[in-house]
Amino acid sequence: MSSHIHPTAIVSAKSQLGENVRIDAYAILEDDVIIGDNTHICSYAFIADGARIGKDSKVYQGAVIATAPQDIKFDGQPTLAIIGDRTIIREFATIHRGTHATGETHVGNDCLIMAYSHIAHDGRIGNNIIMANASQLGGHVHIEDWVTLGGVTKVHQFCKIGCHAMVGADSMLVKDVPPYSLIGHIPPKVEGLNKIGLKRRGFPSDTISEIDKFYDIVYFGGLNMSAGIKAYLENNSPVPEVQHCIDFIRDSSRGVYR
Repeated sequence: MSSHIHPTAIVSAKSQLGENVRIDAYAILEDDVIIGDNTHICSYAFIADGARIGKDSKVYQGAVIATAPQDIKFDGQPTLAIIGDRTIIREFATIHRGTHATGETHVGNDCLIMAYSHIAHDGRIGNNIIMANASQLGGHVHIEDWVTLGGVTKVHQFCKIGCHAMVGADSMLVKDVPPYSLIGHIPPKVEGLNKIGLKRRGFPSDTISEIDKFYDIVYFGGLNMSAGIKAYLENNSPVPEVQHCIDFIRDSSRGVYR
């Protein structure tokens, strides 16, 4: 089945459209654009040069994808904004393409980017991410898989958020968020383990218990990070999920929230 393009849409003949792509009224697609099968671009969306949007995705009204990064060092070289399969970009969300630093901004599969959210240049956004309304990510932010950001969350450039973390609404993050954690309040702090999220995603109860033990010792045992990790390792052999927490904390360049 061929693509369906509304007669008022402006679609470059150089753009590449998959099968059964739908382009609604007044949408604009520039030259260097690739759209996968069964993807729907709604009215007034603007898809700029460098956009790569996967299959079965949907870009809602007024969203803007792959325009130039807001970086004064950027000098116009061709870069990309890559959106995965089955990802939904809601109204007036903006996703900028990368700079020469990495060459691309990347958003994974099965994500929901809600209205008025922003993903800045060179971001690496994993799979199954939910960004609630008006969440704002600075440049070079890295979000691992299965993270949920509450509405109006603000993330400083170069911060990293670990997998399966859940961030409370209106948080402002200037440090890294450890994996599997619940974080909230102003200023932000780790409240505990995202147990409900882990159960919903099928984590075995013994794995959840082991991660919980790690956090009890490292975060709530009255020790600093290094001492807490040492105390945990003296009496426990970490499962892969706990090892990921340890590696994440040790590799953090901005420091992690306590």
